[in-house]
Amino acid sequence: MYFDEHNPPHFHVRYNEYRASMEIQTLNVLSGSIPAKVRGLVEEWAELHRQELLEMWESQDFHKIEPLV
Repeated sequence: MYFDEHNPPHFHVRYNEYRASMEIQTLNVLSGSIPAKVRGLVEEWAELHRQELLEMWESQDFHKIEPLV
């Protein structure tokens, strides 16, 4: 996430040369692309942290979120 971002609430994904932004509520890719296997892992992670992601979006109190274990 970046300061002064536009709606809808979303986060950015980077994987090697791939870049994408994903909507927090629906987990749809808004722009860019990532491989299907990576997208599955990102969706799993985002589902676990959806509330925290939304709270960060609203408060702009950005911090690192734990990765999948």
